[in-house]
Amino acid sequence: MNDFQENFTNKIFRSATFEGMADSNGFPTDEYRKYYKKLAENEVKNIITGFTYISQEGRAIHPRQAGIDSDEKIPYFQKITDCVHKFDSKIYLQIAHTGRQTSEQITKKKVVGVSNKKSNYFGSKPKQLSTNEIYSVIESFTNAAKRAKLAGFDGIQLHAAHGYLIHQFLHPYINNRNDEFGINNQTGIGDYFLRKTILSIRKKCGQEFPILIKISASDNLPKQFTINNFISLIKVLDELKISKIEISYGTMENALNIFRGKSIPYDVILKHNFHYKTNSILKKKLWKIFATPFLKHKAIPFSEMYNLKYAKIAKKITDIPIICVGGFRSGDEIKKAIISGNTDFVSLCRPFICEHDFVKKLAKNSSYISNCCDCNICAIMCDSKNSTRCYFTYQRKRIATD
Repeated sequence: MNDFQENFTNKIFRSATFEGMADSNGFPTDEYRKYYKKLAENEVKNIITGFTYISQEGRAIHPRQAGIDSDEKIPYFQKITDCVHKFDSKIYLQIAHTGRQTSEQITKKKVVGVSNKKSNYFGSKPKQLSTNEIYSVIESFTNAAKRAKLAGFDGIQLHAAHGYLIHQFLHPYINNRNDEFGINNQTGIGDYFLRKTILSIRKKCGQEFPILIKISASDNLPKQFTINNFISLIKVLDELKISKIEISYGTMENALNIFRGKSIPYDVILKHNFHYKTNSILKKKLWKIFATPFLKHKAIPFSEMYNLKYAKIAKKITDIPIICVGGFRSGDEIKKAIISGNTDFVSLCRPFICEHDFVKKLAKNSSYISNCCDCNICAIMCDSKNSTRCYFTYQRKRIATD
């Protein structure tokens, strides 16, 4: 127990968190490098980058997202990995394709998806990917992973959660295909795309190159990803011998339920969110009157360790190390989750936005509680051109959020 008390901070991952620190072409800037240096020098030993697009059509709506879609970006990322490794920390590149969860206005390309079912939140009706186009997307994932390896990353994390493309393939509600990439009658999920992607990456990057994955255990779509679907997915990942499984929740259809919080910052949403922003005083008033009750009704209240119940199920199915994200704010919660055997690792997002030295503070006081107040402003501001930071701290210095 004493040995665990001294070393439990090594069980903490910095979960993938959008940075907003790349240039308009997806090249990581010096600000991006300094951001990860700050985490590493503050003894965060396991770092997963924010989601990084594998192709132009797969980039997100968020301004200044980083991309790993070309070889010329390799030396730029090499600067980040070299910097992090100087502090004896590991860093993994999260790679992603947004699928239907983006906008043609951003990508300058037709929005594509597993099916032509549109996202109610993003609005665009996607073009269904052809079978041949899907194999091209697999190649894009593979090339992105190879670039990550050449750039010195310690592995990659496939973003198969939050309603992005891999998740769209997996989900029976979204995937209505009738080719090999449709729903597997044996597993009840669309796992063929994921299988082919992992096998392709291993062929190009080698069997020893770590492949982590982030998944959503369930969601709030009209037809949820069920517990049986989740169990099937864990069994598939066990069969594929993935390196580590990070368990999250939800889709961008109800983004507040992915990360949750103790408030909904309506004024910030109306000022910066691509879908809702408006300068009209009348529209703002009407939105607050009619949309507020709807959003509150759909929002899941914040609770501690809210995905741990899914991690516990996964631990009974596989020996692959499990990372649980969601609702960890204190050293006592982290220790409790790991000592109980319900998860192998814990990952955090917002506490590291609030305090880069959160791990250092835990090392000094294993019961330390994060200063993060779960105000959700940092998450909403990902839609702005601002780089990611803690706005609760920022507002102590300035009233405005622009």
